[in-house]
Amino acid sequence: MEKELLEVKNLTVSFFDHQAPEKVLDQVSFVVNHGEIVGIVGESGSGKSMTSLSIMGLLSSHASISSGEILWEGTDLLSLKPEELRKLKGNEMSMIFQEPMTSLNPVIKIGSQVGEVLKIHTTMPGEMIKSKVLEALREVGLRDVNTLYDQYPHQLSGGMRQRVMIAMAMLNETKLLIADEPTTALDVTVQSQILDLLKKVHQQRQTSILFISHDLNVIKEICQKVIVMYEGKIVEAGEVMQVFNSPKHAYTRRLMTSLPKVTKEIITKTPILYIKDLNIFYTESNGRIGSKRHKKHIVKDLSLEVYEGEILGIVGESGSGKSTLAKTVVGLHSDYSGEIKIIKEKPSMVFQDPYSSLNPAKKVGWILEEPLKNGGIKDKSERRRLVEEMLSKVGLEFSLRNRYPRELSGGQRQRISIGCALINHNRFIIADEAVSALDVTIQSQILNLLVRLHSEYELTMMFISHDLNIVRSLCHRVIVMYEGEIVEELDGKPKHAYTQMLFDSMLH
Repeated sequence: MEKELLEVKNLTVSFFDHQAPEKVLDQVSFVVNHGEIVGIVGESGSGKSMTSLSIMGLLSSHASISSGEILWEGTDLLSLKPEELRKLKGNEMSMIFQEPMTSLNPVIKIGSQVGEVLKIHTTMPGEMIKSKVLEALREVGLRDVNTLYDQYPHQLSGGMRQRVMIAMAMLNETKLLIADEPTTALDVTVQSQILDLLKKVHQQRQTSILFISHDLNVIKEICQKVIVMYEGKIVEAGEVMQVFNSPKHAYTRRLMTSLPKVTKEIITKTPILYIKDLNIFYTESNGRIGSKRHKKHIVKDLSLEVYEGEILGIVGESGSGKSTLAKTVVGLHSDYSGEIKIIKEKPSMVFQDPYSSLNPAKKVGWILEEPLKNGGIKDKSERRRLVEEMLSKVGLEFSLRNRYPRELSGGQRQRISIGCALINHNRFIIADEAVSALDVTIQSQILNLLVRLHSEYELTMMFISHDLNIVRSLCHRVIVMYEGEIVEELDGKPKHAYTQMLFDSMLH
């Protein structure tokens, strides 16, 4: 069906928080028809998310639409009153955001948050809303949904939170679903489930989808048309197979060939971290005053050694205990039994969600200088020099030191987080999904940066990821976690059933 649902015409957006306006979208035009899946691909900072936020009317106070139209079935959304736009959002269009932890209310339980859209836009009774919410949570691959219904966002893993966001966006059967990196934090098995689910929703409900991603394989699998963005402009657009098989623009051709290629190095067998019989727990309650609290067993009888100079990969699905293990090793979680022995220096950490780990009230320059101040570097000009050097190493302009985290793309924030971990020349790094939010071109740069730094500074790294392809190419050893346990260390063909499923999902 070739009837236009959404048409973006000559959209130009600028930031006005600096001396001169900074154009972030430049004359962007495209169409999403009824029942069509259109992909937007491009590197972090290219304008992908800014386009989706403009459509949803969610631009920050520092951004302004200078020109253009956003037509919804012929009506310009930019001309609607706020109450008219609110009625349309959630009822006619919905959005899955890139960073679920910052999109979910930390003090409201999951069930109430997911069900809110039905409370606002329907007259359903409470019991029916709860039933619909539980069904939606099951549909996106979540388990034990009755327990999850009464939990808070911080009690869920990053991947689980992202699936909650997807359930929320799909609950009201809207005409358009804007999906901004909806599978970024998910392991390959769950990613496969979510893509199948989105395709099923598209086929059964004829829902139009605007699918934003840096993952070319995902775009190729789910989308009918693709838009390629670079520096705020559309540089190429067309049918997916046409663009992928015969890219015309130089940037598109570079995008197609920017897969990580890493050369591994020989390591010693000197332990730098020793873990024996580790059991990690979280204490939970249902939130009611006087209710009984119980411990949830997250990591079970885990033992491993990390050798000096190696890159150890830890792979597994969301909720398998990877991030909990990392937080416990760096001292951010103390409810555990067993032995953790760090032979030399305490590791620094690159967190999974850069937005919540960066101080939102401080500019990038201050954020990067803070570890240097704590490390005893008192000379301001020296700190400034080191900040400039680190920004360059992680592929960012020095001018970004004057921006707040909210003014950066997801990938740019993740690179700042990497810079914070590396700026004091720490020699033991734990990277928790350090490249999950980055497009393939920047991902390749960061992986090669980490490998170069690993060689130059003789770093030791624990590299945690859901992406088996990246882990296998980057790491000297790969450990597979499933339901809180190490099920095997990869050595040739997979032996455990879960590892076999991981391999099969790579070929999906």
